Amino acid sequence: MRRTSLLLCLLVACAAAMDEPSQARSRMVEQQLVARDITDEAVLSAMRRVPRERFVPPEEQRYAFGDHPLPIGHGATISQPYVVALMTQLAHVKRGDRVLNVGTGSGYQAAVLAEMGAEVYSIEVVTDLAERAATLLAELGYDNVRVRAGDGYRGWPEAAPFSAIIVAAAAPTLPRPLTEQLAVGGRLVIPVGEFVQDLQVLEKRPRGDLHVETVLPVRFVPMVGEVESQPRH
Repeated sequence: MRRTSLLLCLLVACAAAMDEPSQARSRMVEQQLVARDITDEAVLSAMRRVPRERFVPPEEQRYAFGDHPLPIGHGATISQPYVVALMTQLAHVKRGDRVLNVGTGSGYQAAVLAEMGAEVYSIEVVTDLAERAATLLAELGYDNVRVRAGDGYRGWPEAAPFSAIIVAAAAPTLPRPLTEQLAVGGRLVIPVGEFVQDLQVLEKRPRGDLHVETVLPVRFVPMVGEVESQPRH
């Protein structure tokens, strides 16, 4: 009887430990997203399901659900949950959309988009990060994500046009190749600026012009590569 009770206690403890990340994700969504202004149910549902704790380094996992960004190596970060949710909500992503994610990082943003049923093309300038993200996304079963190492400034022209483009690094000036790869009616969500950055949403209209909306001030790591040699406007 004593052995049976001990085994039962161990099983209960293991089940509780396994469920802890799920509960932490639910709290994260309720306290950081729902309590603010995230109302897109597809976004909220995806962020409840995606195991954010898998997308941070082991030494940072205890902080995975905090309301702040975390380092992932090579000077890159995983954005705070609210920023990921906000950018995804602003992109108006729908199931079946083809979406470009510039700045793969650890792969978390791509996973959220994939969980929403999008066809995701994700580019990362740091080869090591791109390879790690691709491996993790495959392990988690996100077969609707393609990852490649490269300069995100040029986008992914052979897969264009995109219904949405989400950029996870600040560009000093708007990357023209990305606006050209945006489908009519599509939305580009991008932080723009250097010392002072603004999160902007650009929607392509039927005539090809862009409607620009500035959402809020943000702080992202800078986009590197070809964008650095482009003239400032």
